[in-house]
Amino acid sequence: MIRRTALALGAAAVLTGGLAAPALTAAKPAASSLSADDQALVKQATDYLQNLKTVQGKFTQTSANGATSTGTFYMQRPGKARFQYDPPAQMLIVSDGYNVKVADFRLKTFDSYPLGRTPLELLLAREVRLDRGVAITGVERTPTGFSITAVDPHKKAQGRITIHFSQSPTALRGWTVLDAQGQQTRVTLGDLKPVSSLDPGLFVLRDSRPRSGRP
Repeated sequence: MIRRTALALGAAAVLTGGLAAPALTAAKPAASSLSADDQALVKQATDYLQNLKTVQGKFTQTSANGATSTGTFYMQRPGKARFQYDPPAQMLIVSDGYNVKVADFRLKTFDSYPLGRTPLELLLAREVRLDRGVAITGVERTPTGFSITAVDPHKKAQGRITIHFSQSPTALRGWTVLDAQGQQTRVTLGDLKPVSSLDPGLFVLRDSRPRSGRP
């Protein structure tokens, strides 16, 4: 993954700070190395994400150099998400259920990555399983919630993602992506508002550049 994708998961994951994202591969569950209390929090987070269907809310992204961007986050599980950045940012990140597409209108670039190779797969999978395919390396409690850190067990040197939750009630509050170069990007979510439906067009992003200008 290139640094622009980390912008969404952390860019987002979408979105993503160069992270080679934890991929949902056939790895052994890592939950056995956790305490019973930690395993209970992982299950709590898994159950919450599994029941999180169609929502929207605001997000704030903070990059490694301290720069911040804001925007609106749309999610329709399974598979679909949109990070719509506020001006002056000129970026749009969309997952259509198969690929995560990153359009940078300022740089006039367009990139596409398989969803299963991005951190977003952890949130958008049809069946959310935080105890399979990734190694849970830590569960941290805070005064208002908890965080769960995961890595790809086969590529631990390539980065990690930490997903943040509030407690009572449980709610997704964002994620932090640390890439292989030690650069950290954080996405903080506002309150996610459940909605009955979203415009299907929100999850469509095509390369609109003139063909002659494409690489």
